[in-house]
Amino acid sequence: MGNEAALAEAASGQDPAAGLRAARSLRELAERLEALQVQNARRGGWSWQEISLFLGVSKQAVHKKYSSLLATPGPAARRRGRGRTGGDDA
Repeated sequence: MGNEAALAEAASGQDPAAGLRAARSLRELAERLEALQVQNARRGGWSWQEISLFLGVSKQAVHKKYSSLLATPGPAARRRGRGRTGGDDA
């Protein structure tokens, strides 16, 4: 993660091509970070409502965006024949 400063500089610079590329890269990074933190929150027992408060969106929006990502079992769970089960507070 050494190029964040360069991305920020390019995103705020005068060259539209470089600025738009940087803005796209920053948006993609933000999406990945958000998904990671939603996963961390759900694994930590947070409800969709709690997560939605921090993200500034409805609980339905955050659930729709991330519930399928979290329902997909990892490779170890697939090898054991088990996935994520149980109730949900959606």
